[in-house]
Amino acid sequence: MIYIYGAGGHAKVVAEILELRGLAIAGFIDVNSKTDTLLGYPVYDESLSLIGSSPQLIIGVGSNIIRKRISESLTGTFISAIHPSANISTRSQIETGTAVMPGASINSDVIVGRHCIINTNCSIDHDCVLGAYVHVSPGVALAGNVTVGNGVHIGIGSSIIQGIKIGKWATIGAGAVIIKDVPDYAVVVGNPGKIIKYNKIDEQ
Repeated sequence: MIYIYGAGGHAKVVAEILELRGLAIAGFIDVNSKTDTLLGYPVYDESLSLIGSSPQLIIGVGSNIIRKRISESLTGTFISAIHPSANISTRSQIETGTAVMPGASINSDVIVGRHCIINTNCSIDHDCVLGAYVHVSPGVALAGNVTVGNGVHIGIGSSIIQGIKIGKWATIGAGAVIIKDVPDYAVVVGNPGKIIKYNKIDEQ
């Protein structure tokens, strides 16, 4: 039985992927939830330590930094959730805790780090390397050999040309077109992408 940590919109999508995979869901865990049930499953407001010593779980939270903090605070066996309609090369590597949504494409020799979100109908081409806690939003296109640092959020519908390096905890705005490297923590918007500010993120 699998517990989903979080009880919001992203958690719903993760639950449906697990259902399609025929995996049994024990329920959701969310200490801030205002409901007792979600999609017909119970929502628990208690610590995982009260549920079992080593549960199977996946984090259903959209925020990269919160997902990182939760993953580091929990004990258990993390699983991934990969939608059956995703097109994933057998030569790619997807680490634990990652969710891959409907219609996503992951091509040859791609590496996706732990606890990432590869969202609906995005495309990640050959030889891309994504760090941990990355969110690739719906409709994003990454050309070949793109490197994405830990905690990066790539906004909906954005495009990144081949060979680009995106620094850790950067944010790429919706619809941005990235044609040159992006430094750590930068927030980039527009076509072509321009830095408008820098994120201030406590990674600890």
